[in-house]
Amino acid sequence: MQHSRILLVILICLATGCTSVKDPLRTVPHVDLTRYMGDWYVIANIPYFAEKNCYDSIESYALRPDGDIDNWFTCRKKSFDAPMKRLANALATVTDKTTNAEWRVRFFKVISVKYLILDLDPNYQWVVVGHPSREYGWIMARSKELADPVYSGILQRLAAQGYDTSKFEKVPQRPPATGRTTTH
Repeated sequence: MQHSRILLVILICLATGCTSVKDPLRTVPHVDLTRYMGDWYVIANIPYFAEKNCYDSIESYALRPDGDIDNWFTCRKKSFDAPMKRLANALATVTDKTTNAEWRVRFFKVISVKYLILDLDPNYQWVVVGHPSREYGWIMARSKELADPVYSGILQRLAAQGYDTSKFEKVPQRPPATGRTTTH
C-alpha cells in the first residue's frame, strides 16, 4: 500500500512537471487596491515568450466599479527606438478579499493565472509579484530605477521563498529626462 502511494506521487509529479514539493508562497498581509493602481515599471522578471526582448516595460492597473481590475502590458520590442505597443490586455479578480494579495488574471477570456503579491514597499514604490510555480516573477517600481540595496534585498527574500533568483533578468528602462539607458 505504501509503495503504491509513493508510485502515485511520482507519477503525478512526472505528469505535472514537479520536481520537489515546496511550501506555498507567502503573500503580503494586505494590499490597498486604490494605492496599488496605476503604472508600474518592470525592473526585472523571469522572462517568458511575451516579455522577451522588451524595453521600457510597463504593467498598468485600473480598478473597475465592479471591483475587478483592468490590467495591460506595454513595452518596446527589441530596442528603445521601437514604438511602445500594448502587448496584452487582461482582467484581474481579487480572490482573497481579506488581504487583496491574491488575484486571478484572465487573458483572452480563457487563460487564467494566479497572481500573488509577495513583497510590497510600505509606500507603494516597488512590488514583487509571483506565481505558485516559481517559474514566473516580476519586480516592479513606480520609477524606472530601483536602488541596488533594495533590489538585492528583494532577491534575498525571493530566494527565501524558494525562487531561483538567477532566472530574474533586468529589463532595460530609459529614463525620460536624461536619455541615457539603465540596466539597473
